[in-house]
Amino acid sequence: MIFTTDAVVIRERQAGEADRLLTLLTRDRGIIDAFAKGACRPKNKLHGVTQLFSYASFTFFEGKSVSVNEAQQKELFFGLRDDIERLSLAQYFCEAMCLIVPSNVDSEEYLRLLLNSFHFLSEEILPVRMLKAVFELRIAAIAGYMPDLVACCECGSADADLMYFDIENGVITCKDCLTDRSRLMPINASVLTAMRHIVYSPLKDLFRYSLTGDSLQRLSQVTEAFFLHHMPYTFKTLEFYKSIAT
Repeated sequence: MIFTTDAVVIRERQAGEADRLLTLLTRDRGIIDAFAKGACRPKNKLHGVTQLFSYASFTFFEGKSVSVNEAQQKELFFGLRDDIERLSLAQYFCEAMCLIVPSNVDSEEYLRLLLNSFHFLSEEILPVRMLKAVFELRIAAIAGYMPDLVACCECGSADADLMYFDIENGVITCKDCLTDRSRLMPINASVLTAMRHIVYSPLKDLFRYSLTGDSLQRLSQVTEAFFLHHMPYTFKTLEFYKSIAT
């Protein structure tokens, strides 16, 4: 069977002397593993289009295994390779997709999130730490772990200067209703506003918001804690990113 779909290469490994084994995030089939024969040879027509981060329209042949017949390049995101911090964060995004997105599902939301994250990261439009926070909280929401950030889960207060975020249950509590602070993370109004934007805004507006300074640092801490709590994986790329992040 032959089929065509848009996809991003989120992992690539050499297979044999000249072939590549690709892991791709597709638009409508979730995660696909596919062989690209001869793609490691510089003169092969699949050499450039099967590199990590490449976004293209791929035509596959599916038999006992899946192989790439041809591909039409759409974007390579060259800017991701210009800086080790941006490169490592992009690799973290790819590893998260590899582990979270299943096969044989409509994966449009995941693909659009990844492509937009790559674009803003490559073009240096937003702070790296902000993009990390946006990605972590939004992918958790897409994966079924959307937090309830509308109001305090006890009294319904929505506009307190200080709230506490429960990373286990994905709810917020105001300081007047708080009984146990040990497992909750305090967040100020700016951080809560940013989290609401990330979770509830349409994708076209998702990256039209940013924080700076201590609020951005706190947002990054909270989104990472929430994401890691609900994902039963160890992200080696995240560990490396944190070791070199400025």
